[in-house]
Amino acid sequence: MIGHGFMGAAHSQGWRVAPRFFDLSAQPEMTLLVGRDAARTEAAARKWGWEQTETDWRAAVARDDIDVVDIVTPGASHAEIAVAALEAGKHVLCEKPLANTLDEAEAMAAAADGAAGKAMVGFTYRRVPAASFARDLVQSGAIGEIRQVRAVYLQDWLVDPEAPLTWRLQKDAAGSGALGDLGAHAVDLAQFITGQKITAVSGTLNTFVHERPLLGEASGLAGTGTEERGPVTVDDLALFHSRFDGGAIGSFEATRMSTGRKNALRVEVAGSLGAVSFDLEKMNSLGFYDAGAPATRLGFTDIMVTEPEHPYMSAWWPTGHMLGYEHGFTHQVRDFVEAIAEGRQPEPSFADGLQVQKVLSGVERSAANESTWTKTES
Repeated sequence: MIGHGFMGAAHSQGWRVAPRFFDLSAQPEMTLLVGRDAARTEAAARKWGWEQTETDWRAAVARDDIDVVDIVTPGASHAEIAVAALEAGKHVLCEKPLANTLDEAEAMAAAADGAAGKAMVGFTYRRVPAASFARDLVQSGAIGEIRQVRAVYLQDWLVDPEAPLTWRLQKDAAGSGALGDLGAHAVDLAQFITGQKITAVSGTLNTFVHERPLLGEASGLAGTGTEERGPVTVDDLALFHSRFDGGAIGSFEATRMSTGRKNALRVEVAGSLGAVSFDLEKMNSLGFYDAGAPATRLGFTDIMVTEPEHPYMSAWWPTGHMLGYEHGFTHQVRDFVEAIAEGRQPEPSFADGLQVQKVLSGVERSAANESTWTKTES
């Protein structure tokens, strides 16, 4: 695994737990953790269960005893590492969004196309059992013709203007702000549940806080304390409308400025016969509306997605016992390892990641074109 931190912890948990709850066709060995700082990397490896450490990702990719490369670094390095790993014959799991730019994403998808190794992008929320079950219901025809999609991803960790300037707020490291960090998840989940691709967008981006305190040298950013400030070069808020190739219309919102909302990813799909409603903050249930029910029983029903017949649930606890955020990463490892063992393309593929990148790029281009705004004053 190359990189550590928040996603390093989540991915490590997945690699460690998956073979203990699922009967995998191949057994992953947590051999090597790679990070720029030797001491911090060694501490993370001890904590999470990695056998060895390395500070040079190129040396790691060149090793003959490494079969899989898991990339959890900031987006600026995704393309270089992934392409090199694929060229070295490795299987590659890469965190989302696939890249910082459309050109980088295209290069990654091209490298994956025909490579000896398999490649997958980590849109983990697909693997929340309720989200997977939502797709199953929609694909079975339970809600009829899909007409509307509403998706929001709301967080509030940047509401305070004194929150420090991290790499996620710098375009050269992160590519974009709320659009790529959160909007990518909403786009992928909407396309996954509906089975339709977004073909056109119209959107706007906004930055509310333009400067923030610098973190200091330990962060990799310039400056030594909070007295100095640096520019925020990404968006705080993304709003856009979309058209899907199956005829549906969608609305999307991604923000890290939604006061009071911590991790509210919500997707609702409305059809001619019913609707489904997924809420990550209520991740063990799925809202389902059956328009064919008697008038006296109309209304959304909360389906508890904890039965053994629900996606992934047969490996876990008795009916009614809850899963959490971390389980999606375990399911991700399960699906990735099984695809490799069976010699098939895992999903979402780098091509799927490229499709999401095209949507993000389209929103950025639309937002940059001020002529899309219609003024209400004469």
